[in-house]
Amino acid sequence: MFGLEGKTCLITGGAGSIGLASAKILQSHGANIALVDRDAEALARAADALAPGVLTIAADVANEADTARYIAETVARFGRLDVLFSNAGNFGTVAPIEAYPTETFDAVLAVHVRGAFLAAKHAVGHMGKGGSIIITSSVAGLRGDPGVYGYITAKHAQTGLMRVLAKDLAPRGIRVNTINPGPVANGFQQRVEDDLTPLLGRDATQFFDESIPMGRHATPQEIAQSVLYLASDQSSFTTGLILSVDGGMSV
Repeated sequence: MFGLEGKTCLITGGAGSIGLASAKILQSHGANIALVDRDAEALARAADALAPGVLTIAADVANEADTARYIAETVARFGRLDVLFSNAGNFGTVAPIEAYPTETFDAVLAVHVRGAFLAAKHAVGHMGKGGSIIITSSVAGLRGDPGVYGYITAKHAQTGLMRVLAKDLAPRGIRVNTINPGPVANGFQQRVEDDLTPLLGRDATQFFDESIPMGRHATPQEIAQSVLYLASDQSSFTTGLILSVDGGMSV
């Protein structure tokens, strides 16, 4: 049904909750899985949660040599690359513009924007017709909020990158889309909410739940279902899409 049997799916940020949930569902439909993350120990734990045969590669997605290496190792292991899920991310901090650290701004854009750019640059030469590139953006890429300078800027930039890639790669039969989750019940979001709570003067988790029409955070598994759609043949005529999976938060 999904056309993923024997195909190779590479996931950056693969040790995180969305990366791992996506790996599980893609693997369950017959895909070969390569996981990339900076944290080698977390990668090992993620691999233990999957069926045998997963390739894990510790790498910095913002480093071009590391990127070339993780792409090459994936192709060497599986002989092909069909799906690139650029999912690595970091949050940075929340601060007024005068106090926002420049090095933090640079670090957030390096992972989200440079990382997704480098992944596509080195992957597309190994991808053919029917290939799919998915970039994890965010509801933050559709709005602005005070003090979230690095993360929101990076998420908007990913949309621009996706649109350029979608136009450039469509003649080659490669689809490029973003998935834009709202708040997800995971450790990444909890750290964000811990930063925001004192600035909001109230519990940030409750604040987000009240801002989401469906009244709750998403689960990583719900985000992974949308990744499956964009990775699979079910989205064979879908490119340039911003797929909001946010419980109506961006409406």
